[in-house]
Amino acid sequence: MTNIIGIIPSRYASTRFPAKPLVDIAGKSMIQRVYEQASKASSLSDVIVATDDQRIFDHVASFGGKVVMTSAEHQSGTDRCAEVLESLSNVDVIINIQGDEPFIEPEQINQLAACFDNPETQIATLIKKIENEEDLQSNTVVKVNRTESNKTITFSRKPLSSLADSYKHIGIYAYRANTLKMVSKLPQSANELVERLEQLRWLDNGLEIQLAETEHESNSVDTPEDLEQLLRQKKL
Repeated sequence: MTNIIGIIPSRYASTRFPAKPLVDIAGKSMIQRVYEQASKASSLSDVIVATDDQRIFDHVASFGGKVVMTSAEHQSGTDRCAEVLESLSNVDVIINIQGDEPFIEPEQINQLAACFDNPETQIATLIKKIENEEDLQSNTVVKVNRTESNKTITFSRKPLSSLADSYKHIGIYAYRANTLKMVSKLPQSANELVERLEQLRWLDNGLEIQLAETEHESNSVDTPEDLEQLLRQKKL
């Protein structure tokens, strides 16, 4: 049986939304909501928050969550996940769950985990059909070009095809344990620096990324305005 762990990287410092993990959302912090949603995923044997801040560490511990203190020097959530992996044993797959999606669907996590039923899958992520021209043209919406077998060709902030055949990236990743250890040591690549997309580093180094299509939207919160809009949608 494949042992799959969910790790939620969580930083206190954010230029656009300081203290975001601890913001109150209808009586619960953002990080608690992410943790509780992830814990509903039947594919995960454990969920761990990875932070570099004592305030987040203490808060997660206060609601009974598992939490690990990690270095403040990490450049990405991937690197933070890799540090946590060093302290774990008998883990096959790690799912990197964004700490700013308080309403993430457990089904999305399970769908990503199912990609590893194929023993050849090394990295996997989710995509969703783009439904409007605004998303297609937006630089903040990452587009995906894929093969017929749902392998990634490339990611870009620019449109890659017509609206009828366009998909956007949903920012949740999963990696086999040995693959995560390897990618965390790779230097940044030229395409990554141009597009500011970490996943291009993996493609540039010859790794394949398996894709699974989800019907659920990403509800990530980057700014206080994003949170206000999300609360209106959820009627909280």
